[in-house]
Amino acid sequence: MFAKFDKTEPFIPLAGSADDGWSTEDQATATCYCGAVQLAFPTHGPGLVDTFICHCTDCHKITASMFATNFIIADTYLKHLRGQEILKHFRQSKTITSGKAMTNCFCSSCGTLMYRISEAFPGHSILRTGTVDDFNLHETKLKPRVEVYTKDRVGWLCSANGTDQIEGASLH
Repeated sequence: MFAKFDKTEPFIPLAGSADDGWSTEDQATATCYCGAVQLAFPTHGPGLVDTFICHCTDCHKITASMFATNFIIADTYLKHLRGQEILKHFRQSKTITSGKAMTNCFCSSCGTLMYRISEAFPGHSILRTGTVDDFNLHETKLKPRVEVYTKDRVGWLCSANGTDQIEGASLH
């Protein structure tokens, strides 16, 4: 669907209610479905730490899908442009492999999961690629480098082209 577009220019289709997403060479926005929460993040290191697909059972449930596409941002580079005060937080450690708590930060209006915070990865936030407004970044700067928890990947889904495959959690 997006192959006909120039991947060097931002492609920000209307998706949900927000229409003010943007991207530059160095930064971009991620917005919830209703537009109430918007973040700005770097599109390269050192602020952009890693990109990955996760097939863990928690990601199955929390996305209502079979996997999640994610990217990790160092917290010192993550900016809340609006809506930080309306984020709701759900924290648990029961099903997290490390045993350390994971906090999920959702828009309280539309329910979009904006990011997760892991006690196992302090100083970082795990953002969802699907919230990024510039769809070209999904295929370029935010293209997943690795797939984790491939042991939990559904049998009808193939591995992503060009990604390293890891059965468990380790990204390094």
